[in-house]
Amino acid sequence: MITTDKVSCLAIIELLAAHGVKDIVLSPGSRNTPLIIAARRYGHGVRTHVVIDERTAAFFGLGIALQTRCPVALICTSGTAVLNYGPAIAEAYYRHMPLIAISADRPAEWIDQDDSQTIRQAGVLGNIVKGSFDICGDNSDSKVMRKFVSRTVNDAINLALRGPQGPVHINVRLDEPLGSLADTDKSGAVKIELLTDNTPRLDEHQYKSLAKGLAGKRVMVIAGFGYGSHRLDAAIDRFAIKTGATVFYEAQSNIRPRTGIGHIDACLSVCTDSDLDRLRPDIVISFGGSIVSRMIKNYLRRYDDLDHWHIGRSLNTIDCLMALTRRIECDEPAFFESMAKYAEDDTEQHSYLRSWLEVAVMARNKLKHAFATCPWSDFYATGQILKLVPRDWHLQLSNGTAVRYAQLFDYSAFESIECNRGVSGIDGSTSTAIGSHIDFGGVTLLLTGDMSAQYDIGALALGEITPRFKMAVLNNSGGGIFRFIKTTSHLDELEECFAAKVNLPLRQLAEAYGFAYFEADGKERLNEEFSHFAGETRRPAIINIITPPDVSADILKEFFQQPNK
Repeated sequence: MITTDKVSCLAIIELLAAHGVKDIVLSPGSRNTPLIIAARRYGHGVRTHVVIDERTAAFFGLGIALQTRCPVALICTSGTAVLNYGPAIAEAYYRHMPLIAISADRPAEWIDQDDSQTIRQAGVLGNIVKGSFDICGDNSDSKVMRKFVSRTVNDAINLALRGPQGPVHINVRLDEPLGSLADTDKSGAVKIELLTDNTPRLDEHQYKSLAKGLAGKRVMVIAGFGYGSHRLDAAIDRFAIKTGATVFYEAQSNIRPRTGIGHIDACLSVCTDSDLDRLRPDIVISFGGSIVSRMIKNYLRRYDDLDHWHIGRSLNTIDCLMALTRRIECDEPAFFESMAKYAEDDTEQHSYLRSWLEVAVMARNKLKHAFATCPWSDFYATGQILKLVPRDWHLQLSNGTAVRYAQLFDYSAFESIECNRGVSGIDGSTSTAIGSHIDFGGVTLLLTGDMSAQYDIGALALGEITPRFKMAVLNNSGGGIFRFIKTTSHLDELEECFAAKVNLPLRQLAEAYGFAYFEADGKERLNEEFSHFAGETRRPAIINIITPPDVSADILKEFFQQPNK
């Protein structure tokens, strides 16, 4: 095979493939020429994707990893290129996704010498990766050098894949000539297989002890973002029925237990402070990633005597409620199955579950009334979109307005909802959704705000977008969330410095990038246009949903006004 003559680069690609990497996202450059050659000419089931902008490339790779649940590699050139990986790598770190960032670099003797496109890039992602690795001396074809490269790359990939998974950074120092070729079959690199148990387990005695601790206690379960399953839903239902536990979950948790409540903030909004004190739990069991609802976090942080258990693997202790007493690293379905098996049938605590279910009925009634009576706004538009979207579509949410509104409405029929909640940034929402749609067999809908859409507008230029990708933009003249939250909603600087109306000519952008364009600025128009938008099969599609900013903010504030004490 005619490929690069850089043995280190060939070894990296071979080992990526050996460890299960099927997708490599390449960004053009000069210093990474040997890595690009090695990746493009490798074949053997490895797909390469070319994305010019490294920030877009990294979020695109994240989207692929989220959908395939396989590691994805990123390759960039030297200098500031690797810094643009930062936002997506941070997201991957807090979502435990195995992105493998590979940056080309100049030899050490040229760093800080005013040579072009050089920075101190070894370890530059150190705070947001599980490990940083530096490969130098590529011009040596000695046995020692080959073994060093092989060992280093194996260590990096194994670290990324060992639970809890996460991103790693491999910096490769490459000397000129960069485009030289050689006729070679293999680099001689050997996969080092790491045998470990990535699923920690508790023994029967530990489960019995935990179950005993639930006796006579009011238990609340809270699910943040994660991957759901029918097994997990069934286990949670058995646990709730046995113990009388109340189960709250969010859209992007992807769990849908029959006994669960999916409208957290709506439930809290119908309760007085005395109601909340009366319904407070003794034990909170959380699992999954971060929680969108600030209301539930503020509610539970009131109490100094909570007993908080967190289920699942993490790189460090997570005490979001400031009440953690148990960090339980085990498989989530196994935990709830065992708790249901060993816990006593606590009929006295069933009244706790019934009380919260009664609150949930009140919340749903409030939502129905608010939706039926509210004027054209973000609130109405989001609720109506979620009613109109076919249930076999994959739903991707941007941060800010979109993910918060989505929590209020009925999303229970969707089996697949994602949002970049690792660090909750608005950057990269479109790129992530496009990457995700590559391997999702059906249609992917990104529901995004105008600020998030503008932030990641370069993603629309990606060459792999298919008609299976659709994008609905809540166009409320900038950052709508800032008109709602207490921190900024009262400030004189609100509109100019926070909401910051964006320049987003969606019609012209859609035409330029080959998207079908639709527009809705009222209730009847939304129903009509969304039908055409959903039925578009020849091109990817954008629907521009234009809503009044002040009205939208006022409706949301009014909805969340709690009853008098």
